[in-house]
Amino acid sequence: MSDYSFFEGVEKNFERAAAHTNLPDGLLEQIKGCNSVFRMKFPVRINGDVEVFEAYRVQHSNHRMPTKGGIRYSDGVNQDEVMALAALMTYKCAIVDVPFGGAKGGVKINTYKYSEEQLERITRRYASELVRKNFIGPGMDVPAPDYGTGPREMAWIMDTYAALKPGEIDAAGCVTGKPVTQNGIRGRTEATGRGVYYAVREACNYEEDMKALGLTTGLAGKTMVIQGLGNVGSYTGTISQDEGNVKIIGVAEYEGSIHKADGIDIHELLAFRKKTGSIIGFPGSVTLENNASALELACDILVPAALENQINDKNAHNIKAKIIVEAANGPVTPEAEAVLLQMGVLIIPDMYANAGGVTVSYFEWLKNLSHMRFGRMQKRFESNRYELLVDLVLKMTGKDLNEQERNLLTFGADEVDLVRSGLEETMINAYSGIRETWKNKPEIKDLRTASMVYAIQKIASDYLSLGIWP
Repeated sequence: MSDYSFFEGVEKNFERAAAHTNLPDGLLEQIKGCNSVFRMKFPVRINGDVEVFEAYRVQHSNHRMPTKGGIRYSDGVNQDEVMALAALMTYKCAIVDVPFGGAKGGVKINTYKYSEEQLERITRRYASELVRKNFIGPGMDVPAPDYGTGPREMAWIMDTYAALKPGEIDAAGCVTGKPVTQNGIRGRTEATGRGVYYAVREACNYEEDMKALGLTTGLAGKTMVIQGLGNVGSYTGTISQDEGNVKIIGVAEYEGSIHKADGIDIHELLAFRKKTGSIIGFPGSVTLENNASALELACDILVPAALENQINDKNAHNIKAKIIVEAANGPVTPEAEAVLLQMGVLIIPDMYANAGGVTVSYFEWLKNLSHMRFGRMQKRFESNRYELLVDLVLKMTGKDLNEQERNLLTFGADEVDLVRSGLEETMINAYSGIRETWKNKPEIKDLRTASMVYAIQKIASDYLSLGIWP
């Protein structure tokens, strides 16, 4: 195992990529380091006693404002982890052309030990600490959900911010990932999983790259194994199955892992787990030895969608996938990656693959600042125009359409349609830029380094435009 931390691992990836640029050392040092680290401890009364909670907010880079990044609730939260995730957010935002700097937050807590009312008090107190230190605001720092948090916590944070900042017209933009009924945006819940789907679909569309892996072009018919059926893993699975015609043959969760060679219907598996509390015993499946066994199944695409360091120097040699898509943050250690690259595995890195969440968060932030739902102005206009056009074509041809066909041709884009379209465009353009960097620099052998070089160059251009560096 490595003798360095998560953040040091991110820095090592940065340094490896920086060697492929011609940027000044001082500029690279500015891009690499964390600008602000806020470590706090705050008391909350729980069941008559006072408990003190440890929490963090890290702003990695302020080259673009506001900074952006999720809030994680976990027993494992520590300063190094939050710094690493904040750094990854900086590079992720640059890759997908989202005009934010990177940030991240976390509270060291086991959420299962507290009631909803207690979690609300803890969240509101954390939010008030961020407000006091100016580490939150629509133009300053915009949190979002992460592991252990969701729309509920984001609504509490928004309400706390608005209460402490009366009269601020853009208060709803202080946080993203909110419920749709509380100034959220349709399509945000599925965004990271849908982004993972678009990422792997794009990678599979390049014949040259697929031929090198011994695979056919396109996503349809390929086999997939998913580790983690949380928000990201479940949406990656359902969308890949429904829209990409992928066959999912293995799934791993904390209670164990299963294999079904002729394919697992993810919708049915999710319903089964909701009913029984486990994926074990899913009809027609084989239970594997432990919850890590699915990672070693033979498949075309492996999707680690759980936590970091899941594929490491202990199991890397046993991986049989042709493509690994990092749906989680840092699931493949640097040692494991070196082994996998020698084995010819294509690794689609987290800083690109799971950028769907921050992309749609950007759309939500824009919606909050504009104070208007996407599609409100143009939906009916487009629909009416398409109706006239269809009627004209049908009159000229003498043909007719059934109701379903007519609706398909004449509907105007609603908010979720525009969000999905914007996300798809973003992921396609980002992969094109990463791949171009990869192919134009023969010395770069992997997509992670190409992604980091692509990000560094974009961030550097912001600093260079200020005239600070020659």
